[in-house]
Amino acid sequence: MFSLDRDSSTPLADQIEQRLHALIQSAQLPPGARLNSIRQLAAQLGVSPNTVVSAYDRLVAAGLIDSRGTAGFFVADSPANAMPDATRVEAGEEQEAVWLAQQANDQKAGLLLASSGALPATWLEDAVPAAAVQRGLARATAGMASRCPPQGLPELRERIAMLLRGQGVAVDAGRVLTTYGGTHAIDLICRTFLRPGDTVAVETPGYFLLFDRLRQAGATIVPVPRRHDGIDLDALDAACTQHRPRLLFIQSVLHNPTGWGSSAANLHRVLMLAQRHHVLIAEDDVQGHFHPQTPHPPTRLAQLSGLDGVIYYSSFAKAMSPALRLGYIAAEPELLKPLMREKILSVLTTAALNEFVMLEVLAAGRWRKHLDRLQQRLGAARVSAARQLREAGVQLEHAGEGGLFLWGALPAGVDVDGLVKEAFRRGILLVRGATFAADGAADPHLRFNVAFSQQPRLAEFLREQLGAATSARLVLERARGPLPLSAPRPDAADAASPRRR
Repeated sequence: MFSLDRDSSTPLADQIEQRLHALIQSAQLPPGARLNSIRQLAAQLGVSPNTVVSAYDRLVAAGLIDSRGTAGFFVADSPANAMPDATRVEAGEEQEAVWLAQQANDQKAGLLLASSGALPATWLEDAVPAAAVQRGLARATAGMASRCPPQGLPELRERIAMLLRGQGVAVDAGRVLTTYGGTHAIDLICRTFLRPGDTVAVETPGYFLLFDRLRQAGATIVPVPRRHDGIDLDALDAACTQHRPRLLFIQSVLHNPTGWGSSAANLHRVLMLAQRHHVLIAEDDVQGHFHPQTPHPPTRLAQLSGLDGVIYYSSFAKAMSPALRLGYIAAEPELLKPLMREKILSVLTTAALNEFVMLEVLAAGRWRKHLDRLQQRLGAARVSAARQLREAGVQLEHAGEGGLFLWGALPAGVDVDGLVKEAFRRGILLVRGATFAADGAADPHLRFNVAFSQQPRLAEFLREQLGAATSARLVLERARGPLPLSAPRPDAADAASPRRR
């Protein structure tokens, strides 16, 4: 099909992507054409399968090829054959929380989800094979007529409790409630424990959909700055003293959007402050599955507290299967009971099929194997994405402990709003730092999804935009001209003046 230049400084995966891109653009590979399998192309070119996987992932992210599970990879249909955008209803305005969530899930062809909160579909398509779905359904004695207990299948809850005990969280199946993912868990907590006018402390930056849900509940949001080693303890103490919040929402492990962790010392202090000020903690651990566990496993508030005063929630949807939409809450019975009541009132129960399939995945040991593969891919993606972003001019002050996100600052003087709008116009979804700010304050950062941010198209765009901004700033500085060498600094002039008595 084509050959690679082994003497070139361009990485082999980039060369494969570029060659296939050119063949598709020239129609030598027409829409619907089937590509070689990963192993076939790797053998043909004399490269590792991971190199081909990287190239294929980027082409999928660019909307040029489609992954069809076990059938293989195919050249994507042309835009003319796609469903027209007129059939879509936009849920909000550009860069609003619900608008961003919609873009990530609509999966529009050609849109590079550089700031998305999700993994590429190609990374998840083998996590739950069709055979696991069949075996899961076979576990249901009534088949598709099976009902699910509102608290969740007992066997699944015990498997979840085993996972939590493996993380050091002392919990049994009676302290677990299944949900439709992490967002559903947030909704249940808000419905159960908040009334209009209540005050809630949140980390800033933080999860933007949480902020909108709290506003919908009529809560008053108190932002507390997030540091690279945990929440700002002095600011949290001051916020609790002044505002007396009912709840604190916090992400201890692989904080979204920064990817930062929390030290054990920081979390101990958080628990002490929450106990002193009578604040209930809701600990979001949706990103925790992506932690590489090295050089040491992360510490969680649920682990330190034994769930005393802490509601813990997580999800399988992001790491395993968005199609299953399954998450869970762990809490003491006196907190879990009203949460389950709200679940019954709002959705009655979760889907039995989802729970039976997830039970099969956990029982067969596929979950741990899948996470191990994800860790390897995420680790490689972080190295590649960080290198390209830095070369493009993005500043990564604290790279984080691992996982899906990098929190990158743009150089001073760059119009962040203008940049993200221009990116979207060119088919790249970027999310500005202000969107993650609880108070909407301006922020020079962007969130980068490492799986998608390996795409050279993103680095090229950023290099162009940041280079243009730097050039414009230098022109402006030259136009202003240098200060006269003889002009004294204001402080020097003041010092030279006689002191008045």
